[in-house]
Amino acid sequence: MRARVPRSRVSHDRWLVSYADFITLLFAFFVVLYASANADKKKQQVVSAAIDAAFRSLGIFPDATRKPSDTAGATATADHPVVPMNIVMGEDVLAPAAVKDDLERIRRDLTQALSDQVATHTVSIRMGRDGLVISLREAGFFASGSAVPKPETLPTLRQIAARLGATPYDLRIEGHTDNIPIHNDEFDSNWELSSARATHIARLILDEKLIAPERLSAAGYAEFHPVATNDTPEGRAENRRVDLVVLPRTKINFTPPGQAAPPSQPGAWRKITDE
Repeated sequence: MRARVPRSRVSHDRWLVSYADFITLLFAFFVVLYASANADKKKQQVVSAAIDAAFRSLGIFPDATRKPSDTAGATATADHPVVPMNIVMGEDVLAPAAVKDDLERIRRDLTQALSDQVATHTVSIRMGRDGLVISLREAGFFASGSAVPKPETLPTLRQIAARLGATPYDLRIEGHTDNIPIHNDEFDSNWELSSARATHIARLILDEKLIAPERLSAAGYAEFHPVATNDTPEGRAENRRVDLVVLPRTKINFTPPGQAAPPSQPGAWRKITDE
């Protein structure tokens, strides 16, 4: 009598092996994603802290009006210090306070050099929102309705341009008028008159090669940027002017931790405002 050989059983649970492998790989995948997200979060904290420090140093977001969020990384750590910010002016590194001090020095020098014109109120020099403003009154520099500077004012214009040309700052020339409409053989509106006055002074500076062309711009604002009321003759006289606005420029360089600050390069300039 022959012995009966038992038949092997077929297992129906082999799918559990593949399923376990799949779950393991899926778990590893999400672990990698989580680790990457945490690394990016740390980088975002460093960048956010650097931007916050930059805005605070520029006076754009004062401490009293803006509080950084918990994720801003306001405090530095040994592994992730706050990124330093360098403010570059031309080839020199200047803080905003140093820029304002420099503009104030230029204001004092020009006020002394143009003391006669300042005393007769044909020139006024003040600190404005965008920078140093040198106002040339129409009564001292232009004939009524004309965009060509008077010949006797050319030495004064050359003197101003020569002093500003020795600085690293840009110059924006702005033409302004009062609100009395103009219509003569040369100009049909205050827009044209204000733009022409600014352009004539810009051309004079360019022809004399006193300031590099890339640092110079001209604009006409007609009667829409008054500095006094247009309801009185005195106020209208103050509004008829050409402003030479000295524009400070700064460049914000973000230096990665552990690296030396990069050398200054042209481009990506931002103005500092004097609020």
